[in-house]
Amino acid sequence: MLRSSSAIRTRSIRGAAAAAVVLAVTAGCTAQAVDRGAGAGKPGDASPGELSASPVAVGQGTASASPSPSQSPSLSASPSEKPSPSEKPSEKPSKSPSPSASAESSESASPSPSPEILMQRGAKGDRVRELQARLAQIGWFDAAPTGVYGPVTAKAVQGFQTKRGLPATGATDAVTWQRLLGMTTKPTREELLGKAVRKPAAKPDPRCMKGRVLCISKTTRTLSWMIDGRVLSTMDVRFGSQYTPTREGTFDVYWKSRDHVSTLYDTPMPYAMFFSGGQAVHYSADFAARGYNGASHGCVNVRDKKKIAALFDQVRNGDKVVIYW
Repeated sequence: MLRSSSAIRTRSIRGAAAAAVVLAVTAGCTAQAVDRGAGAGKPGDASPGELSASPVAVGQGTASASPSPSQSPSLSASPSEKPSPSEKPSEKPSKSPSPSASAESSESASPSPSPEILMQRGAKGDRVRELQARLAQIGWFDAAPTGVYGPVTAKAVQGFQTKRGLPATGATDAVTWQRLLGMTTKPTREELLGKAVRKPAAKPDPRCMKGRVLCISKTTRTLSWMIDGRVLSTMDVRFGSQYTPTREGTFDVYWKSRDHVSTLYDTPMPYAMFFSGGQAVHYSADFAARGYNGASHGCVNVRDKKKIAALFDQVRNGDKVVIYW
C-alpha cells in the first residue's frame, strides 16, 4: 500500500514537473519577444527587426523553421528584379516626340524668309541716285548717278553682291543695302550730281606702315603710295578675274618698264612695275574705258594715267608691294 502510494506520488511529481517545464519553455519564447519590444502587449506589436535581432535561448529551433523577416525577399532588397518607376521611361521609350523636338523640326523644315526688296530695275528717284553714288565710292559704278535703276545699275549691284557672297540677283534688298551702307559714306551733293567721287580711305595693312610701300587694298580697290606710314597718293585699281586672280601677299618691285608690251597677250602695259612673275602694276586703257565691267589677267590695273606716270617716276626697284583684303 505504502509502495503504491509512493509510486503514485512519484508519478504525480514527475507529471507536474513536466508540465512546469513545458509551461516555462512556452512562456520563455513569448516573453522574450515581448520584452525586446515595448515591454507589454501582443507579439505582433514588435517590429520585424526587433524579432530577428532577439536571441532565443531555447526556441531557436522554432525560429529557424520559418524564415525571419530579414531573410524573406522584399521589393527594397532586390531593386534589380523590379525597376523603380524612374527607370520605366528608359525601358520603354515614348513613341510621341517631345514638344521641343517637334518645334525644332518644324523650324528647320520651314525655309527662312527672303529679305525685302528695296530697289530693282525700273525704280526711279533720289534713293536710286544715292545707291549709284555709294556704289561709285567703292568703284562699282563709273557713270554719273541718274536716279534710274537700269541695266548698268543692276549689273553694278550684282557685282557687289557676288563679291560679298550675297545672292547675286541685281536687285537691292535689305541685306545688300545694309552692307553697302556699312562700307560707304553719305554722298555729298557733288557726288549725287556725278561731279566728284569720294572714296572712303582704306585702313592700311600693318605691313604698309614702314618703308616705301605700294599698299593695295582689294576691299576698297585702291592703291596708296606710302612712305613710313604717310600716304602720298591714292588711285583706283582693278584686279584679275576669278580665273586669273591677282596674288595676295608681300612682294618687291623687281623690274620697271615704261613702255612695256605684253608678249603673252600682245597688249600695251605702260608704266609697268613688276612684283610677282608676270604680274605688275600698270596703266590700263581698257580700265579707263570700261571701268569695273572688265578685269585684268592678274595685274593691278590703274586707270588714271597721270597718277600712274607720277608714281612710276617715284618707285624704285626693291620697294615693297603689299596686296591684301
